[in-house]
Amino acid sequence: NSLCKHVKKKNTTPCAMICAFKSRATCCERTHANLSYETTGSALVLTKPTAPPLMVCGGAMSRWLVLLVGLLTISLVPSCAAAEVKISPTEWSLRLPLPDGVTGAESLAFDALGQGPYTGVSDGRVLKWDGSAVGWTTFAHHANYRKLPMCTVAMAPSEETEGLCGRPLGLAFHLESGDLYMADAYNGLMRVGPDGGEAEVLATAADGVQFNFVNGLDIDQVTGDVYFTDSSVTYPRRFNTEIMMNADATGRLLKYDARTKQVTVLKYGLPYPNGVAVSHDRMHIVVAHTLPCQAYRYYLQGPKAGHYELLADLPGYPDNVRRDENGGYWVALNQERGRPGATTRPVRHLVGVRLDGNGVEVEELNAAKGVTLSEVAERKGKLWLGSIELDYIGLLVALY
Repeated sequence: NSLCKHVKKKNTTPCAMICAFKSRATCCERTHANLSYETTGSALVLTKPTAPPLMVCGGAMSRWLVLLVGLLTISLVPSCAAAEVKISPTEWSLRLPLPDGVTGAESLAFDALGQGPYTGVSDGRVLKWDGSAVGWTTFAHHANYRKLPMCTVAMAPSEETEGLCGRPLGLAFHLESGDLYMADAYNGLMRVGPDGGEAEVLATAADGVQFNFVNGLDIDQVTGDVYFTDSSVTYPRRFNTEIMMNADATGRLLKYDARTKQVTVLKYGLPYPNGVAVSHDRMHIVVAHTLPCQAYRYYLQGPKAGHYELLADLPGYPDNVRRDENGGYWVALNQERGRPGATTRPVRHLVGVRLDGNGVEVEELNAAKGVTLSEVAERKGKLWLGSIELDYIGLLVALY
C-alpha cells in the first residue's frame, strides 16, 4: 500500500522518486530519510534534500520531484528525453482550491514581499492567497464587478458575463512601485496599487484600433514599461477557437510606456500572439504564438532592435511564457500537437516545456489526458501551475 513509486529509465539507474501524500509525508520519510517537507498554505511540499541529486543523465540532472496538487499526475522528462520513461500511476490528493463557483487561474503573480500567488479568475476578480488560515481574498476588480449583480452571483456561465464583468488574464507586478498590471481580455490594460481595490483602466486602444482580446503581459522591471498582446482584433476571447479555425492573423504586440503613458504597436499582423516574457537581459521579448505552436522573440535593443525572429517550434499550443531561474523560459501548453502516425490517443500528454535561452527544449511536463495548463511559474525552487479550465492551482517542487 505504499504511496511511493519510482520512475526508471530503460537501462539506467532509478531516475527519480515520485511521492503522493494523503495527510503526512510518512512515505518519503520511510523511503528517503534525507527528504524533508514543509507546509505551504494547504499544500504539503518537499524541500531540498541533504543527499546528492537522485539522478544524472547525460550530464543533466533530473531535478524535478513531482508533487502536483489536485487531479494532475505530472512527470518530468529531463534533457535526455529521447530515452523511454516508465511512470507508475499514482493518485494525487494535494491542491490549492479556488473559491466555490470560480475557475480558471490563468496567470499567477507574486508581489515584492513574496506574498501570493495572485490570480485572475472566471468572475472577473483578481484573488490573493493569504495563507491557509485566511484563504483567498478579493484583491482587485474592474469597476463593473461591484455595480452589476450578475458579476457577484453565479447566474450564467462566465462566457456570458465576462464581457461585462471582465476576465483578467496575464498578471505581473512592478516590484518597485508595488503596482499590479492586468491584461483584461475585454477591458484592456489595467493597473491597481499595492493595496488593491478597483483597478484603473490604462488603455483600451492603440493606433486608433480598439483592443479586442488583451491576453499576455510582462514588465521590464528597470523601466517599468509593460509589454502585452492583443490576440486578435477580429475575435474576442469567448470566440478564441475561431481565431484558430480561421487562421486569423490580426494580433498585435504592444508596449505601454510607463513615462509617457502611451501605447505603441510593436508588431502587427500576428497569428494568435499569447504569452509574453521579457528576457533575463532585457534585450528582447519572448512571445508565444498559440496557433503556429511557436515562440518568437522581438528585439528591444542592440543591432537587431525591432527584428522579430523564430525562437522555437513547440510541441503543443502555447499559452503563457515565463522566465525560469536559469536563464530560460517555461512555456505552458494548452494542448499537445498531434503526433504523426499516431492511431490511438495517449494516456498522458505534454502540458509544459522549458526552453533554454537559445530556444532549445530541455525539460517537459506531462499530465493525465484532459488536463491543460495556462502557466508554469517558477519561484524559489517551486513550480506554480495555473490553468484556464481547472478550479485549483497546482504546485511542484524542484530538488536542486
